[in-house]
Amino acid sequence: MPSAVAGHGLQSNGSANADSIPLHPLRVKPLGNRYLSRGPHARANVGAWQQLPDEVLMAVLELLDQNVLLRLGATCKFLYAFCHAEELWKALYLRMPREQSQGLEWHGSWRRTTLGLRKDQEADIECSSVFSDVLHRPFACTNINLEHYIASIPKANRIRRLDNLTYEQFAEQWTEQPFVLTKCIQDWPVCSTWSIDSLLKDYAGVEFRAEAVDWPLARYCSYMAENMDESPLYLFDRRFAEKMDIRVGRDNGAAYWRPDCFGPDLFEVLGSERPAHRWLIVGPKGSGSTFHKDPNGTSAWNAVIQGAKYWIMFPSTAQVPGVYVSQDSSEVTSPLSIAEWLLTFHQEARRMPECVEGVCLAGEILHVPSGWWHLVVNLESGIALTQNFVPLSPRLNLLSEVLLFLRDKSDQISGFSRTVENPFELFVERLREAYPEALDKALDLADRKSGKKRKWDAAIGRREESEDQCEGGGFSFGFGGDDDDEIP
Repeated sequence: MPSAVAGHGLQSNGSANADSIPLHPLRVKPLGNRYLSRGPHARANVGAWQQLPDEVLMAVLELLDQNVLLRLGATCKFLYAFCHAEELWKALYLRMPREQSQGLEWHGSWRRTTLGLRKDQEADIECSSVFSDVLHRPFACTNINLEHYIASIPKANRIRRLDNLTYEQFAEQWTEQPFVLTKCIQDWPVCSTWSIDSLLKDYAGVEFRAEAVDWPLARYCSYMAENMDESPLYLFDRRFAEKMDIRVGRDNGAAYWRPDCFGPDLFEVLGSERPAHRWLIVGPKGSGSTFHKDPNGTSAWNAVIQGAKYWIMFPSTAQVPGVYVSQDSSEVTSPLSIAEWLLTFHQEARRMPECVEGVCLAGEILHVPSGWWHLVVNLESGIALTQNFVPLSPRLNLLSEVLLFLRDKSDQISGFSRTVENPFELFVERLREAYPEALDKALDLADRKSGKKRKWDAAIGRREESEDQCEGGGFSFGFGGDDDDEIP
């Protein structure tokens, strides 16, 4: 398979400077084309439905079942195009009883799959008189040229690429920085034995989790080969080792192991009660994850076994363009798809001084520091293994962040078994047994951090009170003194 990236992955074909969008399968056109068209406009034939903006019309159609969608779509080309939208049929498929959906073969689209139609059985109705951004934009997002976004990454933005690190080097210098290691995982057996074809041969009938569906790998591979999704389903399974009957660790016959450079993983003190922490990731070109932070304040590594991934990352203090976070960080609002963010915000984000970006190729591993925002997209179909961990470093800053998260954001904790009633207390108890000195220092650091935050919140509260009481411009507010040294 030809690679989507050239050379070392930091440069791409210089001609990839614009997205070339093919014709929509129904020949639907963007709304702006309507003002240049001299032909008929299909919207004129929908009667009272003309009163509804396209966005409202789509919301109404989401309420209908498949029989009504089919009948309504048969009335005119405009409604046919809308009733054909993949998101409507995906939702219908996902609402099916499991026993019904599990018996359906994948036929290249959610509509054909839900209706049990092969491609040659589906009517080919031309809708070139339909002008709608609601219909055309998802198709355009599906067909963006990803090479354009990895071309000419500014030198200042590039993720550091290193051969390898010792644990001492990582602990002293790199726990809070992203980087790629190019000569770290070559000894893993999976690097020489795994490919999408080999996994399909050995595990075709094994069910894996791919976002909202549990599918046999054979069906997921059919989906990877042909789909029309703006945001393709991403196979992301945390029980893969048990399902595939593989061993993880340094014993003979193990498939792979945690890289030595990351040192002790402090969540290991939880034993069988630790939260979900490792995943198999498989996905087609264009699949990936929109901006997020890793769970529970943890760091992570992501090892590419096949394919290549583009990463764009920001430290926790950055305001990522297009990403809006609630005050307590419990809710994140961002564009619905990776492609939509790239089209709308990538250029602005690349200009930010905090921006870090790069490509991780097959046989390489990338470090995601705790708290960093990151978006990742597959540049070609591929396989990866990822694991979340809590590093042990001399400064203990990241351990203190995990303790703060478990203590103060209990509503945002994820991955623990329901039998674990208080993850913070459990983690502290186990650390007390295994790393008592590190625990005491990290708890002290956590208290200093939260104390500083409380003082800041109180100051902001006093300022808001004063502003409510003062209408003139003669009042100014500032901080004095140096009682609060900066917490590392």
